[in-house]
Amino acid sequence: MLKYIITMSVIILIALLAYVLSIKYPCIGEFEEEDEEMLEIKIKYLRDIKPLEILSDGDWIDLRAAADVVLEPGGYCCLPLGVAMELPKGYSAIIAPRSSAYAKWGIIQTNSIGVIDNSYCGDTDEWMLPILAFRKTTIHKNDRICQFRLIPQDDPVDLIKVSTLGNKDRGGFGSTGHE
Repeated sequence: MLKYIITMSVIILIALLAYVLSIKYPCIGEFEEEDEEMLEIKIKYLRDIKPLEILSDGDWIDLRAAADVVLEPGGYCCLPLGVAMELPKGYSAIIAPRSSAYAKWGIIQTNSIGVIDNSYCGDTDEWMLPILAFRKTTIHKNDRICQFRLIPQDDPVDLIKVSTLGNKDRGGFGSTGHE
């Protein structure tokens, strides 16, 4: 019987504590969705291309070729993408080829990825895609050729010159070995 009274007393105390806390902190136990502020990108179309769109089945935003281009094997060009953009404050953009770019057109992006700084936002600051062809290829205006994603900019940093880092060396570049 004593065990029952102690158990019931503990349950009543926990319920009373929960009630008191719910009065003092009414949001405990309530999970409200926070309204995320939608980021805006201002786009100026510099050439007559189809408007960019956000597709529901991907995280990146596709960019379109803004000109017809024919390249021979080994041919290079900076493919115009037909847009200038003002990115949200505190963000940069990364441009990368779509996963099908090599299979469809036999091209690679020559700088691996492109970085668009927030300050590249003037009326004539057209986004470009530097490409190299590995076979004869034709890219048509409005082909979805590459994609971009916003990334937050880093916090400000100081660069400090030192004579030693004071850490153990791992053995240099490529030091994890071969399997």
